[in-house]
Amino acid sequence: MSSFLAFTLFGLFSGAAYAIAASGLVLTYSTTRVFNIAHGALGMVMSFVFWDFSVRQGMPLWLALFLVLFVVAPGVGWFIQRFVTRGLGEGPVSVSLVVTVGLLVGCIGMATQIWPPEPRSIQPFFPGSDVEVLGIFVTAHQILTIALSGVVAVGLYVLLNRTRIGTAMRASVDNPELLKLFGGKPEQVAALSWAIGTSLAALAGVLLVSTVGLDYYALTLLVINAYAAAMLGRLKSLPLTFLGAMSLGLMTSYASGYLPTEGLLNSVRNVVPALFLFAVIVAMPQAQLRIGQVKGIVSAPQPSLFRALGWAGALLLGVAFLATAFGESKLLLLGTAATYAMVMLSLVLLTGYGGHVSLAQLTFAGVGALAYIKIDQPNLLGLVLASLVAAGVGALVALPVIRLTGLYLALSTLAFGVIMEKMVFQAEFAFGFNGTLGAERLSVLGVRIESSAAYVWVMALFFVLMGLCLLWLRRGTLGRMLIALRDSPAACGTLGLDARWFRVGLFGLSAGMAGLAGALYAGLRGSVGAAEFQYFNSLPLLLLAVVFGVTSVTGAALGGVGLMLLPVFQSSNPSVAGLIFALIGFGAVALGRDPNGLANQLFKLGRLLDRRFGTQLRARIPVLPAPGEAQRRMHAEAEANADAEPSLSSVGLHADHHSDGSVDLPLATDPRQEVPAHAAPRG
Repeated sequence: MSSFLAFTLFGLFSGAAYAIAASGLVLTYSTTRVFNIAHGALGMVMSFVFWDFSVRQGMPLWLALFLVLFVVAPGVGWFIQRFVTRGLGEGPVSVSLVVTVGLLVGCIGMATQIWPPEPRSIQPFFPGSDVEVLGIFVTAHQILTIALSGVVAVGLYVLLNRTRIGTAMRASVDNPELLKLFGGKPEQVAALSWAIGTSLAALAGVLLVSTVGLDYYALTLLVINAYAAAMLGRLKSLPLTFLGAMSLGLMTSYASGYLPTEGLLNSVRNVVPALFLFAVIVAMPQAQLRIGQVKGIVSAPQPSLFRALGWAGALLLGVAFLATAFGESKLLLLGTAATYAMVMLSLVLLTGYGGHVSLAQLTFAGVGALAYIKIDQPNLLGLVLASLVAAGVGALVALPVIRLTGLYLALSTLAFGVIMEKMVFQAEFAFGFNGTLGAERLSVLGVRIESSAAYVWVMALFFVLMGLCLLWLRRGTLGRMLIALRDSPAACGTLGLDARWFRVGLFGLSAGMAGLAGALYAGLRGSVGAAEFQYFNSLPLLLLAVVFGVTSVTGAALGGVGLMLLPVFQSSNPSVAGLIFALIGFGAVALGRDPNGLANQLFKLGRLLDRRFGTQLRARIPVLPAPGEAQRRMHAEAEANADAEPSLSSVGLHADHHSDGSVDLPLATDPRQEVPAHAAPRG
């Protein structure tokens, strides 16, 4: 009984902290329609600021807490709304998700740069003031956390439902134009909600840091629990959010206390929040089609097939040259770049063409690698089977949430990534706990590709074939349907298109592409483990795909090279490793509104140079007529002049006069395409 009470009290403490964080999420989303993926990262940064004020600067605890909650956090929230997320709620959900994911990665990079990794700790509030409840000692810090969660829940409910500013907050997202007519200022209201939401994230981080510790990733990823609680309240009900947070805290505590420490159930303890999140999303009602406007993306121009084949040949020649010049270590890096590029190609299909976001695309690559090893057929058949397994898993992930779109679909992939990493990849029947599995190189027509240089070239060939298939799909009927479903699902619904099965097929195909990349990567490395397919690594992969252009094959190629070079730069420049990470995140924030990315800027530069210098060059090159062409032109002009009529016909026009004084004048100067216009007499 005493252990049950202890687990209950700890669950209430954890649930109270989750409730505070989830309340901030609900507030910002319900007033701006922007789901802040970086909510936990902001709480993490504010926790480090609190440590800096209270420990390194030596401020009194109350002063440090006051500055963080009422000065720094609101200022950061106002800045983010003003310069980062402003207007995102009116655009596609995929854009707002990518921007806030970029903010998350940027916050982690900034924190690691400002506060390098070292042991840090913060004492709980009121240390030594424990209270005994039914034989269980409860700290004053835990009691304070539970009490503050109730105060926050009641305060926000009163703010949103009983005050003028709360009414303005709800009106700012329902009908901002009407709010302006009544003298309201939607932008100021949105900034206020983000300031309050960031302060709540800071409060949750400060309350949890004494238990979790000052860890960049642990504090950031704890917000997944807040996602689950907020989803239970459907991102608008504060009472249900509070109930969900408390229930989740209790379930997590009971699971850690009563589930066995061996076998599959042991891993369940680490994925209770993810399972809860996925279950809540599956139980969501069907999403309604949003009408009123087309929220499209101007995609980058698609190259012709002839030009694409030319670039593909140039790429293969370049890879062949580099493969012969590089040593073994650099060949592994080049093969890793090809792997990342192929995974990014799957994002081009899913995000660039389909408008959906996957937050765990590397997980599907891990499924493909694991299937390739377990099938034990190191040939093209084994490669195809591994890709089909990954495609089936991707379709199964999308199938339960087939009725939903946008945000809920993206969060379901996040929950899936957590479940796969903690329950499957680390299990004994898969890679094992921090273990690896050996993989054989691919065989083609019975010949095993032992040379790393040849294997890397084969990987580049697969990338080229996948890229050409994507271009063919994009230029065809299916590609145009995908773009239409991305830009206006309501219009497609009126035409009878069933977007649900398109969504499942799209997820399955993109997962299969990622699985193919993972299988090839396993053969390249010779052995792979769970650490190489962590779901969190999918976030920088998504961001680099957006930075370089998630709507083009060129962007995927550049993104793969960039992601491969990232750890190289970080290892060679450890003093600025966090800065590089931050630049990627904030670069995605800057380019998130333009998914065409840097690749499109390069295309524009190429067209500009072609217009500037190519036209002059072509003008200097004389174009000789074909044999006999000059004589035929002279003969045709002579016949035309011989048949010429006076007046209007001398300039290629003729007029028909009628007895009533009206005239038929042709509107076309080409005698072969005359379109007569009738002019009535004056008066």
